[in-house]
Amino acid sequence: MKQTKALDHIRQQAAGLFLNPLQRSVRTVLDGLRLSVADIHAAQARLQRFAPLLQMLFPELQPAAGLIESPLMAIPRMQDRLEKKATLGGRCWLKCDHALPVAGSVKARGGIYEVLCRTEALAIELGLLADTGDYTTLNRPAVRKQFARHTMAVGSTGNLGLSIGIMARALGFNAVVHMSADARTWKKQLLKMHGVTVIEHDSDYSAAVRAGRQMAADDPSIYFVDDENSAHLFLGYSVAGPRLKKQLKQAGITVDADHPLFVYLPCGVGGAPGGIAFGIKAVFGDAAHCFFAEPVQAPAVTLAMLHSFEHYPTVYEFGLSIDTEADGLAVGCASRLAGDMMRPLVSGCFTVTDNALFDHLYHLQQTENIAVEPSAAAGFNGPHLICNSPSGRAYLKRHALDGRLEQATHLIWSTGGGLLPPEVFAGYMAAGRI
Repeated sequence: MKQTKALDHIRQQAAGLFLNPLQRSVRTVLDGLRLSVADIHAAQARLQRFAPLLQMLFPELQPAAGLIESPLMAIPRMQDRLEKKATLGGRCWLKCDHALPVAGSVKARGGIYEVLCRTEALAIELGLLADTGDYTTLNRPAVRKQFARHTMAVGSTGNLGLSIGIMARALGFNAVVHMSADARTWKKQLLKMHGVTVIEHDSDYSAAVRAGRQMAADDPSIYFVDDENSAHLFLGYSVAGPRLKKQLKQAGITVDADHPLFVYLPCGVGGAPGGIAFGIKAVFGDAAHCFFAEPVQAPAVTLAMLHSFEHYPTVYEFGLSIDTEADGLAVGCASRLAGDMMRPLVSGCFTVTDNALFDHLYHLQQTENIAVEPSAAAGFNGPHLICNSPSGRAYLKRHALDGRLEQATHLIWSTGGGLLPPEVFAGYMAAGRI
Protein backbone atom coordinates (compact mmCIF):
# COMPACT_ATOMS: atom_id res chain seq x y z
CA MET A 1 0.00 0.00 0.00
CA LYS A 2 1.55 3.32 -1.10
CA GLN A 3 2.10 5.93 1.60
CA THR A 4 -0.62 8.35 0.44
CA LYS A 5 -3.20 5.57 0.22
CA ALA A 6 -2.10 4.16 3.57
CA LEU A 7 -2.42 7.55 5.28
CA ASP A 8 -5.89 8.03 3.79
CA HIS A 9 -6.77 4.58 5.13
CA ILE A 10 -5.66 5.70 8.60
CA ARG A 11 -7.63 8.94 8.40
CA GLN A 12 -10.72 6.88 7.65
CA GLN A 13 -10.09 4.76 10.77
CA ALA A 14 -10.13 1.63 8.62
CA ALA A 15 -8.36 -1.46 9.93
CA GLY A 16 -5.54 -2.74 7.76
CA LEU A 17 -2.03 -4.15 7.43
CA PHE A 18 0.88 -1.85 6.57
CA LEU A 19 4.29 -3.27 5.62
CA ASN A 20 7.65 -1.79 6.54
CA PRO A 21 9.61 -1.01 3.35
CA LEU A 22 12.80 -0.46 5.38
CA GLN A 23 12.98 -3.97 6.84
CA ARG A 24 16.35 -5.61 6.29
CA SER A 25 17.99 -8.94 7.02
CA VAL A 26 18.92 -9.15 10.69
CA ARG A 27 22.54 -10.09 10.06
CA THR A 28 23.11 -6.87 8.10
CA VAL A 29 21.76 -4.48 10.74
CA LEU A 30 22.17 -5.99 14.21
CA ASP A 31 25.69 -4.70 14.81
CA GLY A 32 24.73 -1.17 13.86
CA LEU A 33 21.85 -0.76 16.29
CA ARG A 34 22.04 1.45 19.36
CA LEU A 35 21.53 -1.55 21.66
CA SER A 36 23.24 -4.90 21.25
CA VAL A 37 22.85 -8.60 21.93
CA ALA A 38 25.42 -8.14 24.70
CA ASP A 39 22.99 -5.70 26.32
CA ILE A 40 20.30 -8.41 26.33
CA HIS A 41 22.71 -10.80 28.06
CA ALA A 42 23.59 -8.12 30.63
CA ALA A 43 19.89 -7.62 31.36
CA GLN A 44 19.45 -11.36 31.89
CA ALA A 45 22.41 -11.39 34.28
CA ARG A 46 21.03 -8.46 36.31
CA LEU A 47 17.66 -10.15 36.68
CA GLN A 48 19.43 -13.28 37.87
CA ARG A 49 21.32 -11.29 40.51
CA PHE A 50 18.04 -9.93 41.83
CA ALA A 51 16.16 -13.24 41.69
CA PRO A 52 16.76 -14.20 45.37
CA LEU A 53 15.51 -10.79 46.51
CA LEU A 54 12.45 -11.00 44.24
CA GLN A 55 11.56 -14.36 45.78
CA MET A 56 11.76 -12.78 49.22
CA LEU A 57 9.57 -9.82 48.26
CA PHE A 58 7.04 -11.80 46.22
CA PRO A 59 6.44 -15.37 47.46
CA GLU A 60 4.55 -16.21 44.26
CA LEU A 61 7.93 -16.14 42.48
CA GLN A 62 9.43 -18.92 44.61
CA PRO A 63 8.36 -21.81 42.31
CA ALA A 64 10.14 -20.06 39.42
CA ALA A 65 13.23 -19.22 41.52
CA GLY A 66 12.59 -15.51 41.17
CA LEU A 67 11.99 -15.53 37.43
CA ILE A 68 9.18 -13.27 36.20
CA GLU A 69 7.96 -15.15 33.15
CA SER A 70 4.68 -16.13 31.48
CA PRO A 71 3.42 -19.41 29.98
CA LEU A 72 3.28 -20.31 26.31
CA MET A 73 -0.07 -21.92 25.44
CA ALA A 74 -1.56 -23.58 22.39
CA ILE A 75 -5.02 -22.16 21.65
CA PRO A 76 -6.62 -24.67 19.23
CA ARG A 77 -10.22 -23.74 20.04
CA MET A 78 -9.54 -20.05 19.56
CA GLN A 79 -7.77 -20.89 16.29
CA ASP A 80 -10.92 -22.69 15.15
CA ARG A 81 -12.80 -19.49 15.89
CA LEU A 82 -10.27 -17.37 13.97
CA GLU A 83 -10.53 -19.72 11.01
CA LYS A 84 -14.22 -19.01 10.57
CA LYS A 85 -13.04 -16.12 8.38
CA ALA A 86 -10.48 -18.10 6.38
CA THR A 87 -8.02 -20.92 6.86
CA LEU A 88 -4.75 -20.07 8.55
CA GLY A 89 -1.60 -22.01 7.82
CA GLY A 90 0.22 -23.49 10.81
CA ARG A 91 -0.75 -23.33 14.48
CA CYS A 92 -1.72 -20.47 16.79
CA TRP A 93 -0.17 -20.03 20.22
CA LEU A 94 -0.62 -17.43 22.94
CA LYS A 95 2.28 -15.88 24.88
CA CYS A 96 0.49 -15.15 28.13
CA ASP A 97 2.04 -11.92 29.35
CA HIS A 98 -1.35 -11.06 30.85
CA ALA A 99 -0.37 -13.71 33.40
CA LEU A 100 3.07 -12.31 34.26
CA PRO A 101 3.35 -12.41 38.05
CA VAL A 102 3.63 -9.35 40.31
CA ALA A 103 2.16 -6.78 37.88
CA GLY A 104 -0.17 -8.81 35.64
CA SER A 105 0.95 -7.36 32.31
CA VAL A 106 3.78 -7.17 29.77
CA LYS A 107 5.02 -4.11 31.69
CA ALA A 108 6.21 -6.43 34.46
CA ARG A 109 9.16 -7.16 32.16
CA GLY A 110 10.49 -3.68 31.45
CA GLY A 111 9.02 -1.75 34.37
CA ILE A 112 10.32 -4.01 37.09
CA TYR A 113 13.67 -4.31 35.33
CA GLU A 114 14.12 -0.53 35.26
CA VAL A 115 13.31 -0.26 38.97
CA LEU A 116 15.95 -2.91 39.62
CA CYS A 117 18.50 -1.03 37.49
CA ARG A 118 17.95 2.12 39.54
CA THR A 119 18.01 0.13 42.80
CA GLU A 120 21.33 -1.50 41.94
CA ALA A 121 22.95 1.78 40.88
CA LEU A 122 21.73 3.60 44.00
CA ALA A 123 22.76 0.75 46.31
CA ILE A 124 26.28 0.79 44.86
CA GLU A 125 26.45 4.59 45.08
CA LEU A 126 25.39 4.53 48.76
CA GLY A 127 27.52 1.51 49.67
CA LEU A 128 24.49 -0.58 50.59
CA LEU A 129 25.37 -3.81 48.83
CA ALA A 130 27.20 -6.46 50.83
CA ASP A 131 30.63 -7.53 49.55
CA THR A 132 29.21 -11.01 49.04
CA GLY A 133 26.93 -9.74 46.29
CA ASP A 134 23.91 -10.96 48.24
CA TYR A 135 21.06 -8.80 46.95
CA THR A 136 18.69 -10.01 49.68
CA THR A 137 20.53 -7.63 52.01
CA LEU A 138 18.70 -4.80 50.20
CA ASN A 139 15.59 -5.84 52.13
CA ARG A 140 17.14 -4.89 55.49
CA PRO A 141 15.28 -2.15 57.43
CA ALA A 142 18.33 0.13 57.37
CA VAL A 143 18.54 -0.11 53.58
CA ARG A 144 14.82 0.42 53.11
CA LYS A 145 15.10 3.52 55.28
CA GLN A 146 17.69 4.90 52.87
CA PHE A 147 15.54 4.02 49.84
CA ALA A 148 12.58 5.83 51.43
CA ARG A 149 14.41 9.11 50.83
CA HIS A 150 14.11 8.51 47.09
CA THR A 151 11.18 8.43 44.69
CA MET A 152 10.45 6.49 41.52
CA ALA A 153 8.11 8.31 39.13
CA VAL A 154 6.51 7.48 35.79
CA GLY A 155 3.84 8.68 33.37
CA SER A 156 1.41 5.93 32.44
CA THR A 157 -1.96 4.91 31.07
CA GLY A 158 -2.00 2.22 33.75
CA ASN A 159 0.03 -0.96 33.34
CA LEU A 160 3.50 0.58 33.36
CA GLY A 161 2.49 2.58 36.42
CA LEU A 162 1.44 -0.64 38.17
CA SER A 163 4.75 -2.37 37.48
CA ILE A 164 6.84 0.63 38.58
CA GLY A 165 4.66 1.42 41.59
CA ILE A 166 4.35 -2.12 42.93
CA MET A 167 8.06 -2.87 42.56
CA ALA A 168 9.26 0.47 43.92
CA ARG A 169 7.03 0.26 46.99
CA ALA A 170 8.07 -3.35 47.64
CA LEU A 171 11.68 -2.14 47.89
CA GLY A 172 10.80 0.78 50.17
CA PHE A 173 10.93 3.66 47.67
CA ASN A 174 8.29 6.32 47.37
CA ALA A 175 6.42 6.03 44.10
CA VAL A 176 4.50 8.59 42.01
CA VAL A 177 2.50 7.73 38.91
CA HIS A 178 1.23 10.45 36.58
CA MET A 179 -1.93 9.01 34.99
CA SER A 180 -3.45 10.14 31.71
CA ALA A 181 -7.17 10.84 31.34
CA ASP A 182 -7.84 7.46 29.71
CA ALA A 183 -6.37 5.45 32.62
CA ARG A 184 -8.84 3.07 34.22
CA THR A 185 -10.22 3.86 37.67
CA TRP A 186 -9.48 0.39 39.02
CA LYS A 187 -5.80 0.76 38.12
CA LYS A 188 -5.63 4.05 40.00
CA GLN A 189 -7.28 2.45 43.01
CA LEU A 190 -4.92 -0.53 42.94
CA LEU A 191 -1.90 1.78 42.87
CA LYS A 192 -3.21 3.70 45.86
CA MET A 193 -3.72 0.40 47.73
CA HIS A 194 0.00 -0.25 47.29
CA GLY A 195 0.84 3.16 48.76
CA VAL A 196 1.60 4.82 45.42
CA THR A 197 0.86 8.51 44.93
CA VAL A 198 -1.37 8.93 41.87
CA ILE A 199 -1.46 12.29 40.09
CA GLU A 200 -4.33 12.47 37.62
CA HIS A 201 -4.15 14.59 34.47
CA ASP A 202 -7.02 15.71 32.25
CA SER A 203 -4.88 15.24 29.16
CA ASP A 204 -3.34 12.36 27.23
CA TYR A 205 -0.44 10.02 27.88
CA SER A 206 2.25 12.27 26.39
CA ALA A 207 1.18 15.16 28.64
CA ALA A 208 1.32 12.89 31.70
CA VAL A 209 4.85 11.86 30.73
CA ARG A 210 5.91 15.49 30.29
CA ALA A 211 4.52 16.38 33.72
CA GLY A 212 6.40 13.53 35.38
CA ARG A 213 9.58 14.35 33.52
CA GLN A 214 9.40 17.99 34.67
CA MET A 215 8.76 17.04 38.29
CA ALA A 216 11.86 14.84 38.28
CA ALA A 217 13.94 17.57 36.66
CA ASP A 218 13.04 19.88 39.56
CA ASP A 219 13.88 17.36 42.30
CA PRO A 220 17.12 15.28 42.29
CA SER A 221 15.61 12.73 44.68
CA ILE A 222 13.12 11.66 41.99
CA TYR A 223 14.10 9.09 39.38
CA PHE A 224 11.82 9.30 36.34
CA VAL A 225 11.15 6.21 34.24
CA ASP A 226 10.76 7.63 30.75
CA ASP A 227 8.66 5.24 28.67
CA GLU A 228 9.43 7.21 25.51
CA ASN A 229 13.22 7.14 25.83
CA SER A 230 14.32 4.46 28.29
CA ALA A 231 16.91 1.90 27.18
CA HIS A 232 16.46 0.10 30.52
CA LEU A 233 12.77 -0.49 29.84
CA PHE A 234 13.53 -1.62 26.30
CA LEU A 235 16.14 -4.12 27.45
CA GLY A 236 13.90 -5.43 30.22
CA TYR A 237 11.42 -6.40 27.54
CA SER A 238 14.12 -7.89 25.31
CA VAL A 239 14.90 -10.81 27.62
CA ALA A 240 11.64 -12.32 26.39
CA GLY A 241 13.50 -13.43 23.24
CA PRO A 242 15.96 -15.90 24.78
CA ARG A 243 13.28 -17.14 27.17
CA LEU A 244 10.86 -17.72 24.30
CA LYS A 245 13.47 -19.80 22.50
CA LYS A 246 13.60 -22.14 25.47
CA GLN A 247 9.81 -22.36 25.71
CA LEU A 248 9.39 -23.10 22.01
CA LYS A 249 12.00 -25.85 22.22
CA GLN A 250 10.21 -27.38 25.21
CA ALA A 251 6.96 -27.31 23.19
CA GLY A 252 8.65 -29.09 20.29
CA ILE A 253 8.33 -26.09 17.97
CA THR A 254 11.01 -25.55 15.32
CA VAL A 255 11.79 -22.05 14.10
CA ASP A 256 13.90 -21.72 10.95
CA ALA A 257 13.57 -20.69 7.32
CA ASP A 258 11.19 -23.58 6.62
CA HIS A 259 9.27 -23.12 9.86
CA PRO A 260 8.60 -19.37 10.14
CA LEU A 261 7.54 -17.67 13.36
CA PHE A 262 5.00 -14.86 13.06
CA VAL A 263 4.68 -12.72 16.20
CA TYR A 264 1.79 -10.28 16.77
CA LEU A 265 2.49 -7.68 19.45
CA PRO A 266 0.05 -5.06 20.80
CA CYS A 267 1.71 -1.66 20.61
CA GLY A 268 1.51 1.70 22.40
CA VAL A 269 4.56 3.96 22.12
CA GLY A 270 6.53 0.93 20.94
CA GLY A 271 8.85 0.22 23.85
CA ALA A 272 7.41 -3.11 24.99
CA PRO A 273 6.77 -4.62 21.54
CA GLY A 274 10.02 -3.11 20.28
CA GLY A 275 12.07 -4.62 23.07
CA ILE A 276 10.40 -8.01 22.70
CA ALA A 277 10.83 -7.94 18.92
CA PHE A 278 14.51 -7.01 19.34
CA GLY A 279 15.04 -10.00 21.62
CA ILE A 280 13.18 -12.31 19.25
CA LYS A 281 15.03 -11.13 16.15
CA ALA A 282 18.36 -11.42 17.98
CA VAL A 283 17.56 -15.07 18.72
CA PHE A 284 15.74 -16.25 15.60
CA GLY A 285 17.00 -13.83 12.95
CA ASP A 286 15.06 -13.69 9.69
CA ALA A 287 12.98 -16.76 10.60
CA ALA A 288 10.95 -14.48 12.91
CA HIS A 289 8.49 -11.95 11.51
CA CYS A 290 7.25 -9.35 14.02
CA PHE A 291 4.12 -7.24 13.48
CA PHE A 292 2.76 -4.53 15.79
CA ALA A 293 -0.98 -4.16 16.47
CA GLU A 294 -2.51 -0.74 17.21
CA PRO A 295 -6.03 0.68 17.61
CA VAL A 296 -7.39 2.49 14.56
CA GLN A 297 -7.66 5.59 16.77
CA ALA A 298 -4.05 5.47 17.99
CA PRO A 299 -1.72 4.11 15.28
CA ALA A 300 1.32 6.02 16.54
CA VAL A 301 4.02 3.56 15.45
CA THR A 302 2.26 2.86 12.15
CA LEU A 303 2.43 6.58 11.36
CA ALA A 304 6.11 6.74 12.28
CA MET A 305 6.80 3.68 10.10
CA LEU A 306 4.94 5.22 7.17
CA HIS A 307 7.23 8.24 7.57
CA SER A 308 10.33 5.99 7.53
CA PHE A 309 10.88 6.54 11.26
CA GLU A 310 12.31 9.96 10.42
CA HIS A 311 9.22 12.00 11.31
CA TYR A 312 7.07 11.06 14.31
CA PRO A 313 3.68 12.66 13.72
CA THR A 314 0.97 12.69 16.34
CA VAL A 315 -2.29 10.90 15.62
CA TYR A 316 -4.06 14.25 16.08
CA GLU A 317 -2.46 15.48 12.86
CA PHE A 318 -4.56 12.86 11.04
CA GLY A 319 -7.89 13.72 12.63
CA LEU A 320 -7.76 10.97 15.25
CA SER A 321 -8.59 11.48 18.92
CA ILE A 322 -7.33 8.33 20.71
CA ASP A 323 -10.93 7.37 21.40
CA THR A 324 -10.29 3.71 22.21
CA GLU A 325 -11.05 1.22 24.98
CA ALA A 326 -7.52 -0.14 24.58
CA ASP A 327 -6.13 2.14 27.31
CA GLY A 328 -2.71 0.48 27.29
CA LEU A 329 -2.31 1.38 23.62
CA ALA A 330 -3.87 4.85 23.80
CA VAL A 331 -0.92 7.05 22.86
CA GLY A 332 -0.52 9.94 20.45
CA CYS A 333 3.10 9.64 19.34
CA ALA A 334 5.64 6.83 19.04
CA SER A 335 8.92 6.44 20.94
CA ARG A 336 11.97 7.53 18.95
CA LEU A 337 14.14 4.96 20.70
CA ALA A 338 11.75 2.18 19.70
CA GLY A 339 11.52 3.60 16.20
CA ASP A 340 15.29 3.76 15.76
CA MET A 341 15.61 0.14 16.89
CA MET A 342 12.68 -1.15 14.85
CA ARG A 343 13.33 0.74 11.61
CA PRO A 344 15.11 -2.24 9.98
CA LEU A 345 13.59 -5.04 12.08
CA VAL A 346 9.80 -4.79 12.31
CA SER A 347 7.93 -6.45 9.45
CA GLY A 348 4.94 -4.15 9.63
CA CYS A 349 1.99 -2.84 11.64
CA PHE A 350 -1.73 -3.47 11.56
CA THR A 351 -4.65 -1.59 13.03
CA VAL A 352 -7.75 -2.96 14.74
CA THR A 353 -11.12 -1.57 15.77
CA ASP A 354 -12.44 -1.65 19.32
CA ASN A 355 -15.23 -3.95 18.15
CA ALA A 356 -12.62 -6.48 17.06
CA LEU A 357 -10.85 -6.19 20.43
CA PHE A 358 -14.02 -7.01 22.33
CA ASP A 359 -14.97 -9.79 19.92
CA HIS A 360 -11.61 -11.51 20.37
CA LEU A 361 -11.58 -10.90 24.12
CA TYR A 362 -15.01 -12.51 24.40
CA HIS A 363 -14.21 -15.56 22.31
CA LEU A 364 -10.82 -16.12 23.96
CA GLN A 365 -12.64 -16.51 27.26
CA GLN A 366 -15.36 -18.68 25.72
CA THR A 367 -12.97 -20.99 23.87
CA GLU A 368 -9.90 -21.14 26.12
CA ASN A 369 -11.16 -19.70 29.44
CA ILE A 370 -8.53 -16.96 29.33
CA ALA A 371 -9.35 -13.45 30.55
CA VAL A 372 -7.49 -10.47 29.10
CA GLU A 373 -8.11 -6.74 28.85
CA PRO A 374 -8.99 -5.13 25.50
CA SER A 375 -5.41 -4.04 24.69
CA ALA A 376 -4.22 -7.62 25.06
CA ALA A 377 -6.60 -8.81 22.34
CA ALA A 378 -5.12 -6.58 19.63
CA GLY A 379 -2.90 -9.26 18.11
CA PHE A 380 -5.64 -11.71 17.14
CA ASN A 381 -6.33 -10.04 13.77
CA GLY A 382 -2.72 -10.69 12.77
CA PRO A 383 -2.83 -14.28 11.44
CA HIS A 384 -5.80 -13.57 9.18
CA LEU A 385 -4.22 -10.40 7.79
CA ILE A 386 -0.92 -12.14 7.07
CA CYS A 387 -2.49 -15.16 5.45
CA ASN A 388 -5.37 -13.57 3.55
CA SER A 389 -5.07 -9.80 3.00
CA PRO A 390 -3.44 -8.40 -0.18
CA SER A 391 -0.63 -6.85 1.90
CA GLY A 392 -0.14 -10.08 3.81
CA ARG A 393 0.04 -12.17 0.65
CA ALA A 394 2.51 -9.69 -0.82
CA TYR A 395 4.68 -10.05 2.28
CA LEU A 396 4.57 -13.86 2.08
CA LYS A 397 5.52 -13.78 -1.60
CA ARG A 398 8.35 -11.29 -1.04
CA HIS A 399 9.89 -13.51 1.64
CA ALA A 400 9.20 -16.80 -0.19
CA LEU A 401 6.88 -17.98 2.58
CA ASP A 402 3.87 -18.94 0.44
CA GLY A 403 4.61 -22.66 0.59
CA ARG A 404 5.73 -22.71 4.20
CA LEU A 405 2.58 -21.60 6.00
CA GLU A 406 1.58 -25.11 7.04
CA GLN A 407 4.79 -25.30 9.09
CA ALA A 408 4.37 -21.80 10.52
CA THR A 409 3.81 -20.77 14.13
CA HIS A 410 1.52 -17.80 14.78
CA LEU A 411 2.36 -16.35 18.20
CA ILE A 412 -0.17 -13.86 19.56
CA TRP A 413 1.28 -11.87 22.44
CA SER A 414 -1.14 -10.89 25.20
CA THR A 415 -0.23 -7.88 27.31
CA GLY A 416 -2.51 -7.30 30.29
CA GLY A 417 -5.41 -8.57 32.34
CA GLY A 418 -3.90 -10.54 35.20
CA LEU A 419 -5.10 -8.02 37.78
CA LEU A 420 -8.51 -7.31 36.20
CA PRO A 421 -11.33 -7.03 38.76
CA PRO A 422 -14.10 -9.55 37.91
CA GLU A 423 -16.74 -6.84 37.59
CA VAL A 424 -14.61 -4.93 35.07
CA PHE A 425 -14.01 -8.05 33.00
CA ALA A 426 -17.74 -8.80 33.09
CA GLY A 427 -18.32 -5.43 31.40
CA TYR A 428 -15.80 -6.28 28.71
CA MET A 429 -17.50 -9.63 28.11
CA ALA A 430 -20.85 -7.90 27.77
CA ALA A 431 -19.40 -5.59 25.13
CA GLY A 432 -17.93 -8.57 23.25
CA ARG A 433 -21.17 -10.57 23.40
CA ILE A 434 -23.07 -7.98 21.37
